[in-house]
Amino acid sequence: MSKEIVLSGIRSTGNLHLGNYYGALRKFVKIQDDYDCRFFIADLHALTTNPDPNDLHANVKKILAEYLAAGIDPDKATIFIQSDVPEIAEMYLLLNMHVGIGELMRTTSFKDKARKALGISAPAEGDDDEAFEKQIIGSETNKRVNAGLLTYPTLMAVDILIQKATKVPVGKDQLQHLELTRRFARRFNSFYGVDYFPEPYDFDFGGAPVKVPGLDGSGKMGKSEGNCIYLVDDPKVLRKKVMRAVTDEGPQTPNSPMSEPVANLFSLLELTSTPDVVKHFRDAYADCSIRYGDLKKQLAEDILAVTTPIRDRVNDILADDDYLRRVVKQGAEKARESAARTLADVREIMGIRKF
Repeated sequence: MSKEIVLSGIRSTGNLHLGNYYGALRKFVKIQDDYDCRFFIADLHALTTNPDPNDLHANVKKILAEYLAAGIDPDKATIFIQSDVPEIAEMYLLLNMHVGIGELMRTTSFKDKARKALGISAPAEGDDDEAFEKQIIGSETNKRVNAGLLTYPTLMAVDILIQKATKVPVGKDQLQHLELTRRFARRFNSFYGVDYFPEPYDFDFGGAPVKVPGLDGSGKMGKSEGNCIYLVDDPKVLRKKVMRAVTDEGPQTPNSPMSEPVANLFSLLELTSTPDVVKHFRDAYADCSIRYGDLKKQLAEDILAVTTPIRDRVNDILADDDYLRRVVKQGAEKARESAARTLADVREIMGIRKF
């Protein structure tokens, strides 16, 4: 009996952080025996921000090494680089023929990124999509909003559909794109009168989702927020980051509710520390004896206990180019095998046939 296909990709825009590890990587390692897992590095998606070519290549290599160092086994899961599967680019063109410009312009991620690129302020309540589209189209600086940014959801849909994946773990900000993928699959099937593409669903691994907060006192950990602890941070850098984490003046009365910054630190403590350590600091908070400096020092050491083995493995893997080339070649062959079958079927269904 064939295993269900799980697909996940990450853009090659920098090192992976603690949020990536607890939110995804640890879970990927746990499921790689039970599912047909396909994990890729999305270098084509990264092109929407026009990265420096040398930085793009270096980031791909770093993330590949971090995937492997975290425990993803290339003999159990398919690990590949998006651009190593040229079938994706061709199917991206074909699927775009069934995607409307309007539905792409209305996606939340496009509107947010376009406004940021153009320096347009957030819309007032009640502003409609038509007004936004006029802002984009009429802007003298709209060249900063490239077509790749607009059609990002199509490329994401192709990543999923070309592998016939049915389970796709996504963050909250990508749920709209996953729903568009489902819509595109239904549209293709309906237009050509076929039952070809399965509809993918969000895969939450079971249990409550893990939210890893940043060090800035609010929100989740993320590269764009600049509030990250990276898996490869050296001890000196990591300790400095944690010691600078936002807190407050401390509890003034016993059993006071925690402010968001302090609750975030306790969330990190619960992820990385032992139950007795967590209890010690919770009791200290409750009776107003807590010293945030002591909490941060303990937290930094407990995070280092998690990240140091990974960082050491990353450095070893990065030094072994032959191993990385073997992993990439093996992954590309496996990913292309299934992608080529899907693309051949799609060409046939759409009438692109050889004489």
